[in-house]
Amino acid sequence: MAAPVVTFESLRTQLARRQYAPIYLLHGEEGYYIDALVKIFEQILPPEERDFNMYTMYAPEVSMDTVMDACRRYPMMSEYQVVILKEAQAINAATLNRLHLYASQPSASTILVICCRGAVAKTKDLVAEIKKNNGVVFLSEKIKEKQVINHIASHIKFKKMNAEPKSLEMLRDYIGTDLSRLYNEIDKLHLVLGDNAMVTPESIERNIGISKDYNNFELIDALAQKDALKAFKIVEYFRLNSKNNPTVLTVTSIFGYFSDLLTLYFAKDKSQANLMAMVGAKWDIQFAKFQYGMRNYNAYQVIEIISAIRDFDAKSKGVGSRQNEYDLLKDLIFHIISAPGNIDF
Repeated sequence: MAAPVVTFESLRTQLARRQYAPIYLLHGEEGYYIDALVKIFEQILPPEERDFNMYTMYAPEVSMDTVMDACRRYPMMSEYQVVILKEAQAINAATLNRLHLYASQPSASTILVICCRGAVAKTKDLVAEIKKNNGVVFLSEKIKEKQVINHIASHIKFKKMNAEPKSLEMLRDYIGTDLSRLYNEIDKLHLVLGDNAMVTPESIERNIGISKDYNNFELIDALAQKDALKAFKIVEYFRLNSKNNPTVLTVTSIFGYFSDLLTLYFAKDKSQANLMAMVGAKWDIQFAKFQYGMRNYNAYQVIEIISAIRDFDAKSKGVGSRQNEYDLLKDLIFHIISAPGNIDF
């Protein structure tokens, strides 16, 4: 049986329960998770024990023999000592791999944390010995666009709050895959709202500054329903508040929606459960925009719209046009709502 995948949430839970492994390898492209976990490791020992039992080392500045010697020491008047090796991505794999000698016989009273922030560790022997000797290998991967909603919901639950589906969509559209910013905004909401609070569009508008009526979520909803008046009002709001509403994020959201809509037309299983799974919708309210879209646009129109979005991308970069980006966005919205679906194959 394959070992369960180690996730940020599962690892954070284990550490909160003081269920420690002898060695942790934290590596991968997403730096936020590694930074967050390191902060937890730095708090394992009470302040009065850290002077003698916590070692923070930087891989480019020390030899692996020095790291192993530190790990083999006994803690002073403490159950554990914590050794954190940072910037391991900055040394070559062969050098880092020497730690497999320690990993083959780790000390029960040492917690060794190896951090390869922003890179995958190419150290087969080290990884094999860590797994063989009850250590933990955590791969911190960049999240995909369709995974953002689940990450938002998970962290809101971790902070002992709940959220309306529209709130999750607003946070995703406004912040995207920037995890550091995403979690900081949720933490800010928790600080203001407290435990057991419901995160609503109104609370997001008050405390984060995202308009509950003029945002990418509402724009997609307007396009799905072919509500031209609402769509153009939102674009004008974006123009007047351009700092918080860059067109690149808006058009990315529009492209994502119509790309998902196109995949639904070619699904073999047309059941709502399968269609919802295909676009990552967990609630009916999330799927409603696709139901509207399938009623208001046929596949040919969607193909034409995707072509128009690509044309917008080129023009916004100055290719064949010098129009203001919000004028281009307004033209794109008009094209979307009025697309005849005349496609030549």
